[in-house]
Amino acid sequence: MLWHTGKSFRHAVRILPLLARDRSARGAPRPATAAQAFRVPPLVLAVLLGSGAVTGAPSWARDAAEAPKPADTPSAADGPQALIASLRSRILAAHSATFALESWCADYKLAGDPHLVAKRVPVADKPLTAAQRARLAIGPDEPVRYRRVRLACGDRVLSEADNWYVPARLTPEMNATLDTTRTPFGRVVRPLAPVRSTVEVRAPVRSATPGPDDPLFEIDAVLSTGAGQPFCEVVETYLGGALPQASR
Repeated sequence: MLWHTGKSFRHAVRILPLLARDRSARGAPRPATAAQAFRVPPLVLAVLLGSGAVTGAPSWARDAAEAPKPADTPSAADGPQALIASLRSRILAAHSATFALESWCADYKLAGDPHLVAKRVPVADKPLTAAQRARLAIGPDEPVRYRRVRLACGDRVLSEADNWYVPARLTPEMNATLDTTRTPFGRVVRPLAPVRSTVEVRAPVRSATPGPDDPLFEIDAVLSTGAGQPFCEVVETYLGGALPQASR
């Protein structure tokens, strides 16, 4: 089932009667019903409606489809190192760690609902360094908000993140959502068409079989708007909870 609103639909409505009259002028048999008069081949309908037509897939599926996936997707049986490398590749290739993690959660069926929840961790404010302020292109007095969160998929915590963002570069609605809900940062700022730039990747010493709370790797990144204005820096630690068990 397809549906669409806006200018392209109105344009289609104006064109369909013209198609019916043209058919009649060429001597084609008149349709028995009004519905048949406006029957249009699917390809023509798709062109008329344009790219706004969507399917009834759940929103997380459409979001996850935007997250790039490596050509090779290992299974749980391939072992933790292969899975860690695959997860790291996804995050580094993505413009949104949120949607990359939701795609990962969906692919490995880590929870019935792969939407992430950002659980706020109450910690003391952590000021930005001079280097971080330079990357965000802000002066020493520009207000910055800090929050620490744990991103969970179902009952699994996949990552922890320190997040510094410039509230003046977000909308009031975005700031209110971040202050009052558990919506992940990446989903809140999606209207800004963020582009993610990696600052540093670190791989801490880890055990051969990481536990749910063991760090797998860390990524520092800056998020900029589609127009190129930086508005956030994150330091993310991905945890063993993101790894599916071979017995699942």
